Amino acid sequence: MLSMQRKQVGFTLIELMIVVAIIAIIAAIALPSYQGHVERTRAGDAQAALMSLANAMERFHTQNGTYDGATVGAGGIFPAEAPLDGNNKFYDLEIVSATVTAYELRAVPKNGQGGGNISLDSTGLRTNWQ
Repeated sequence: MLSMQRKQVGFTLIELMIVVAIIAIIAAIALPSYQGHVERTRAGDAQAALMSLANAMERFHTQNGTYDGATVGAGGIFPAEAPLDGNNKFYDLEIVSATVTAYELRAVPKNGQGGGNISLDSTGLRTNWQ
């Protein structure tokens, strides 16, 4: 008679497996969305860095009368990686071409960053901007 009055406590294995399955489904939906958001944010940082590099190119042109000769990286007019702050860099910045009157700038993804190259030229033409 005493055993009939006991109430079960705890979860059954089936209930636990259902909870695990629900968590796995939610994670499978949320993780790609989160990763996409992170990549778009990093691309936005690269776009901002390209705009700042374009400003540096304009300063260089004002001082020298040409875009030719401008460089990025150590000793250059602008850092060679984006984002500009922090330790993890997800884009390499490069000056693709620079002449007396025109230039083209590019941000190339690295370290697993997707989305392709982002570019900006002296006429304001933007390629692969979101």
